[in-house]
Amino acid sequence: MNKKINKPQQEISLQKLQEKVHHLTDELSAIKQQLQQGVEREKVGADVERQGAVREKLGADREKQGADREKIAEEEIHIRTKAMESTFDGIFIIDAKKPNFPIVYANTSFYNLTGYSKKEVIGQNYFLLYGLNKNSHIYEEIKRALSEGRSFHGEMLNFKKNGEKFWSLLRITLVRDKNGTVTHYVGNKTDTTLMKQRNLEIEEQREELLHVTRVGKLAEFVSSLAHEISQPLTAILSYAQAAQRMLKDREPKLQEILQYIVNDDQRAAEVIKRMRYLLKKSKPTLEALNFNIIITDTVALILPQITAKGKAVKYELDANLPLIYGDRIQLQQVVLNLISNSLEAMEDNKDSHDLIIRTSRKDSDTILVQVKDSGSGILPEHMNKLFTHFFTSKPDGLGMGLSISRSIVEAHGGHLDAVNNPDRGATFYFTLPVDKKKD
Repeated sequence: MNKKINKPQQEISLQKLQEKVHHLTDELSAIKQQLQQGVEREKVGADVERQGAVREKLGADREKQGADREKIAEEEIHIRTKAMESTFDGIFIIDAKKPNFPIVYANTSFYNLTGYSKKEVIGQNYFLLYGLNKNSHIYEEIKRALSEGRSFHGEMLNFKKNGEKFWSLLRITLVRDKNGTVTHYVGNKTDTTLMKQRNLEIEEQREELLHVTRVGKLAEFVSSLAHEISQPLTAILSYAQAAQRMLKDREPKLQEILQYIVNDDQRAAEVIKRMRYLLKKSKPTLEALNFNIIITDTVALILPQITAKGKAVKYELDANLPLIYGDRIQLQQVVLNLISNSLEAMEDNKDSHDLIIRTSRKDSDTILVQVKDSGSGILPEHMNKLFTHFFTSKPDGLGMGLSISRSIVEAHGGHLDAVNNPDRGATFYFTLPVDKKKD
């Protein structure tokens, strides 16, 4: 039989059941809230993680961009350095912030141009290192331009480490920072030595043309003068000979004086005649010649000049000298030039009196002619240029005699040269081939 539960007990059980339900509901709510908070935290964490990943990616992108920019900058520096190293001009950079103008960079061409090594250049004062003539005003011009904030541009003579000279065109520009302060000077040196030499050669050729023009005019003048002098000489000779005929067998003293006039007139006429032959434009006349006779005839031509200078000619001529084959007038011109040069070399030396002319047989095929003076000799720096066109050590010289003389001797198959004597003075000597047909 079922047991009946009374009403108060049912109410208590129901109340406990409700309380337990409420308690469970609260616990479920708390658990739900905790779960929601966990989800929220997980969501926030995910967002934070996602943001971190984004930041990490942005950082990686920035790092990559920085690496790319650095690589590009390095490539640009490499290209610029290569360009500066490969250029033909010498490039250097000076630190403008230091007062002693130290070089902080120089390219390979700069070292090649100056002859200095990198160790000898970097850190050294540009103005003390090399290159400029110590007495040159260029130093101060460059410093003044730089101190006034101006660039410099100019051509100058420089010296390499070994003392060798070279010409260069120097350009120095200023490098400024973003504030306008000069931080460095960049220099560019262009070697202009070859260009300078060519300009000098052109100038020398121009001078040679002027010399040729003057000499040509001089030859025309001398030829005209010789012609004009010949006429009064002929008249003087005629008057003197007429006076001799009129005073024949009378006034012996006067006859003697008239004979002097005749002799000197004829000698002067012969000098003029030979001068005209020397200046005459004609083809060479080749013939068998005794060179001893050429020498004595030439000395006779200028004997008054030799005597007036207080000098004397001594002969050492080979009596058995074989004949040579050539043009008499041209070979006389050679001997005349050599004698004249020797006389001029002895002018400043009062102790120099004797001029020695020597002929000999060098070998079976060649004769040797020597003109020896006791003058001041030939300077070593002039020896290599002695026979070049228009070179002269005399202030009023034309510089043609020796070059023409060598050309004449070489055209005859010989060679002309010079050497300083062991004691003093110089000897000019030349060879000529023997005329085999007449030997």
